[in-house]
Amino acid sequence: MSNLDEMAKKVRKLQLRAAIAKTNLRDLAEGLPVKWIEIEEVAEKTRAVYAELDGARRELAKMKTLR
Repeated sequence: MSNLDEMAKKVRKLQLRAAIAKTNLRDLAEGLPVKWIEIEEVAEKTRAVYAELDGARRELAKMKTLR
């Protein structure tokens, strides 16, 4: 498997994790105000996975242009 294929696979996995994180954040919002204490933790996890996904997408795009 090439580095490009491995990066594409990583992006797909991160997209799934990001979708799950987004759903968790939305579910938390629907449970407010009862679950207000969890906002910071869930939001940070969501931000982190989206930041990682953004970096991986940028790296994949760069790899594709250098191909």
